[in-house]
Amino acid sequence: MVSYEDIAAAAERLRDVAHRTPVATSRTLDHRLGGSAFLKCESLQRAGSFKFRGAYNAISRLSLEERQRGVLTYSSGNHAQAVALAGRLVGVQPTVVMPHAAPAPKRRATEAYGARVVGYEPATEDREEVAGRLQAQSGAVVIPPYDHADVIAGQGTAAQELIEETGSLDVLLVPCGGGGLLSGSALAARRLSPGCRVIGVEPELADDANRSFRTGTLHTVRNPPTVADGARTPSLGELTFPLVRAYVDDMVTVSDADLVHTMRFLWERMKLVVEPTGALGLAAAYRGRLSVAGKRVGVVLSGGNVELTAALELFSGLGAEE
Repeated sequence: MVSYEDIAAAAERLRDVAHRTPVATSRTLDHRLGGSAFLKCESLQRAGSFKFRGAYNAISRLSLEERQRGVLTYSSGNHAQAVALAGRLVGVQPTVVMPHAAPAPKRRATEAYGARVVGYEPATEDREEVAGRLQAQSGAVVIPPYDHADVIAGQGTAAQELIEETGSLDVLLVPCGGGGLLSGSALAARRLSPGCRVIGVEPELADDANRSFRTGTLHTVRNPPTVADGARTPSLGELTFPLVRAYVDDMVTVSDADLVHTMRFLWERMKLVVEPTGALGLAAAYRGRLSVAGKRVGVVLSGGNVELTAALELFSGLGAEE
């Protein structure tokens, strides 16, 4: 399993490599919430998301022999870019399995960082099976997007930095796809802000982690039609499921409409370009899915890799702010 000590060690590896991203505040937002919100802007991280932390932490720990074999992963985009960039920095050749319909900017960036991209069709193929076939051929080391101890530890450094900068929090809201960021954040909060309630936030259309958390049985949702493409992972993992159950206090879900309204606020009022998945945590509070009145609230804005034309189409369908 993963411990806070692993997160602290990851922070040392990431020092002077990952950005120590800013924490943004807004009086307008605080007034709406009735509390004090602190937004950790991982949308401004290298490669555009928190995923760089876990990817670099994992790849930098590979032996020389493992590095020579190359690395392999599967991702809809953010982990793909992170592995590609981390591989370039460490001197490792990455291969990335990506869905054919992955957002074009994410694929372009992945290729620009030097990765070989192998496409697949999610409706008819399983990405882990595709990666398994490639791994059998090449012997590359697989760095999965969330279910890996070094990846989880690296992701936890985002919450570690947030709490170090803001002090103790009452609530920490964290987006959840496969649970790597949520697991690492919960471990960091448990050590650095023991009274803090850690809450994972998922799309309503991809609520596998919420159901798994509440029932104690691992649930799966295949290819959910949510705009939050980074949260379309089918389920929590063998490592993240028990960590979420042990250290996370609650899970909530938000609608796609909630995500788009929250994105618009972040873009218009706070000048922060955040993708739909990146807005998950804030959407829970901003759209009133849970009350944070009178609380000090930390929020991880997990990514900013958004296809601009797609985002503008989403915004064009909105009515007036509720």
